[in-house]
Amino acid sequence: MVGITKRFPGVLANDHVDLELHQGEVLALLGENGAGKSTLMNVLSGLYRADEGAIYVRGERVVIRSPRDAYELGIGMVHQNFMLVETMTVAENVVLGLRGLSFRLDLGHVKRRLRELGAQYGLKVDPDAYVWQLSVGEQQRVEILKLLYRDVDVLILDEPTAVLTPQEVDDLVEVLRRVITEGKAAVFITHKLREVMKFADRVTVLRDGKNVATRLTRETSPDELARLMVGREVLFRVEKTACEPGDAVLEVESLRALDDKGLPALRAVSLTVHAGEIVGIAGVAGNGQRELAEVITGLREATGGEVYVSGERITNCPPLRAIEVGVGHVPEDRIEMGLVGDMSVAENLALKAYRNSDFSRGPVLYPEGMRRFAEDLINGFAIITPGPETQVKFLSGGNLQKTILARELTACGGLLVAVHPTRGLDVGATETVRKQLVEERDRGTAVLLISEDLDELLEIADRIAVIFEGEIVGTTVADDASLGEIGLMMAGERTESEGMAT
Repeated sequence: MVGITKRFPGVLANDHVDLELHQGEVLALLGENGAGKSTLMNVLSGLYRADEGAIYVRGERVVIRSPRDAYELGIGMVHQNFMLVETMTVAENVVLGLRGLSFRLDLGHVKRRLRELGAQYGLKVDPDAYVWQLSVGEQQRVEILKLLYRDVDVLILDEPTAVLTPQEVDDLVEVLRRVITEGKAAVFITHKLREVMKFADRVTVLRDGKNVATRLTRETSPDELARLMVGREVLFRVEKTACEPGDAVLEVESLRALDDKGLPALRAVSLTVHAGEIVGIAGVAGNGQRELAEVITGLREATGGEVYVSGERITNCPPLRAIEVGVGHVPEDRIEMGLVGDMSVAENLALKAYRNSDFSRGPVLYPEGMRRFAEDLINGFAIITPGPETQVKFLSGGNLQKTILARELTACGGLLVAVHPTRGLDVGATETVRKQLVEERDRGTAVLLISEDLDELLEIADRIAVIFEGEIVGTTVADDASLGEIGLMMAGERTESEGMAT
């Protein structure tokens, strides 16, 4: 890619970027949210057309007008925002758009092949499941399987390990390495510097739409890469004091619930979160984490058990009741569930506060009050936006998450349920979000942190409970835990403390 430039209204996303990818290598692409990484890869994968510059594949200049053109050149991408049709099955999504298919498609063969790939790569997913029934993590697996099924030569992978256990990460990268030895190449977009150092051959860093550096991995360090990404020194560990838990805020007793297919998702889950502590929930995607968060926040019906917040029973109460008793919720899908893209930043920030007399009276809203409220939160949470009236869909991933956190922390009255709060964020935004969670804990809030990032759980959680197939299979004090121990529990190995986190 030579001199790639891409402009959007008011934004220069890529500014004459040069990028080389060699046969048989893994290139890590790093940068802050909004640095232009996804835009650059969207140009390469055919989703966008560059305003300037040229693309060469195997020494020949090519014109990529669509993702189909990219696939025919052997280029495929797993996008951060998944490109799946929710009303179609996994198998149907995988073959959607493929040329050369017979009129009478043999979906049985497709399903068998997907099961083979799933077993080979540790990416198990039901080929007959509809996409709308899948968690965010499971949808990501479908996107990865699409590339593997199509046997592309250039794999662009955006956060491919975010939903895997440490053992599965190792398995996936080993397979990737075997593919690379066959002469293929991969762009490995990740915010996990440890993975960059371990798996990438070279690293290219983007900042403000420009290529600021390319390094051989063996000749750089995480400190240098973080500094290049954000333009300042980054602390890799959040400073936090010892946990001093108070009274129980969240009490979950023998909770049961069904998933979207009507199958058991939670099997007698019990746990307690106290004021002033962070309890982390670890587990591979699809083991009941989403259902647990949704039952607690009133978004899913419990089929058994009880949920109490500050002593008040809220089992199967509507979401508004959960909000009234002080439950804040950072959902796993910030774009589809956490925000309304066509509404302004100010309107999104006021989604839980608009009933306040400062913002409305009956059906009449007071835009000026909402604007002042939004300006305070924008400044307090360092949300980068042209203004409160900007449609939220135009913000970068990190600023989208800051917007949700600003709203939920402001509305939170004692319990915060945070689901994958740093997924897809760059190292600087991740540092900010983790600090905010610890600060909220220090103010006496009970935090239930659901995350598949084990480094994150070990860093900021006080206790960690591991969920497997809808059951708590073990708990541990975070300071005493290890990646290996938690990884084994995530694969189903029980400990003596199974069944309850207290």
